Amino acid sequence: MANYFGTDGVRGEYGKNLTTDLAFSVGNALSQIKTKPKVLIGHDTRVSADALKLAVSTGIVQGGGTVIDVGIIPTAGVSFLTQSEHCDFGIVITASHNPPNCNGIKVFGSDGKKLSDTDEEFLEEFFKNTYTCQKCGKFIKKDTLKNKYISHLKNCTALTFEDMHICIDASNGASFSLAPKVFRGKNAHVDCFSCKNNGSKINIDCGSLNPSILANKVKLHKADVGFAFDGDADRVIAVSGNGTIFDGDKLLYILATHMKEKGQLYANSVVGTSHTNSGIMVALNKHKINLIRTDIGDKYVIEAMEKMNLVLGGEQSGHIIIKTHSQTGDGILTALKICEIMKESGKTLDQLFDAKLIPQLNLNIPVKDKMKVINNEDLKNLISDISNKIAPAGRILVRASGTEEKVRVMVEFTDQQKARDYITQIKSQIEKI
Repeated sequence: MANYFGTDGVRGEYGKNLTTDLAFSVGNALSQIKTKPKVLIGHDTRVSADALKLAVSTGIVQGGGTVIDVGIIPTAGVSFLTQSEHCDFGIVITASHNPPNCNGIKVFGSDGKKLSDTDEEFLEEFFKNTYTCQKCGKFIKKDTLKNKYISHLKNCTALTFEDMHICIDASNGASFSLAPKVFRGKNAHVDCFSCKNNGSKINIDCGSLNPSILANKVKLHKADVGFAFDGDADRVIAVSGNGTIFDGDKLLYILATHMKEKGQLYANSVVGTSHTNSGIMVALNKHKINLIRTDIGDKYVIEAMEKMNLVLGGEQSGHIIIKTHSQTGDGILTALKICEIMKESGKTLDQLFDAKLIPQLNLNIPVKDKMKVINNEDLKNLISDISNKIAPAGRILVRASGTEEKVRVMVEFTDQQKARDYITQIKSQIEKI
């Protein structure tokens, strides 16, 4: 098991468990496992991005590698450009949806895919060593490469949206200028919120973690649809014209049913996670679409998609992977495809969604030691007891976050009041540990 890499790269609070020394080690390790690698680097708007980017780059250049810095760009942009520019690796400096004081390092292979758990463990083996090449590498700044990614996104749909009014909340993150540019390039009327290069306010009272704020904006401006991205824009939450929030489960359902109708859904199957609402599974089955569940984490969704050669997968959090256009979750791409479906069908988001969800309560509980909590016997016994009470109509999921010191609890049950009681019991037990 990797010591530094979690479910979505290296993640931590800048200056504490995520330091420039660790960032240097990541970069230098790449130069140890590949001779003179060519590495493309991008980042979001966080204040600590420059320090970490320079530290990673120093490790690469000291090891003889070449760094291509493309500046502020969504995670999916780095994935796309790593592949299209024939780089050996891609790196994104971002903590995605986490607070401004946190940051992270995601690493992609030459195919634009995130490193597997095995690859991450192998990379960590080289953190203990430092390699200095007799001939140093180069650091090249190339912001203009972002235009190649913008063109790619525009080409993912042949339609234009001149009759659509769209609200965008970029979470003051990586898509702050790029997302509006893409939709305006498709002739949409765009209103922007939290679309500033302001890393000190990234994900704060905005973006995909706070979609109700965008919902109010959509209704106020009488827009057709709104899209809220997270810090690195690999997630998106949509809002309908009447202010209804559409999470990743709902978007996955709309995309899956549309793609099946078009004959584009390979094997009539889609990948979700253990968190995907069971109501989505029932509704998909009515359309003769199979839902395959994985562990939570977009990398596990992608691994399952690759293993079964499937083209669509996603998470409730808003990570949606459309393999025909991207190797990773891309919030802007997902938003474009949702607009495409709306325009082709002439329907609103509310009209496109006819699934009946099962009430699901989610709670994120900050803890000092998440693994100690998860392995507590009293907690395990309580979970087992509640699971037996709500089976087979309900489900319970208690897990350690892969990106934060939190324990995440989900209770899905038809009786919402009982679900509240059960989740309160679990919270109380966790707080005792």
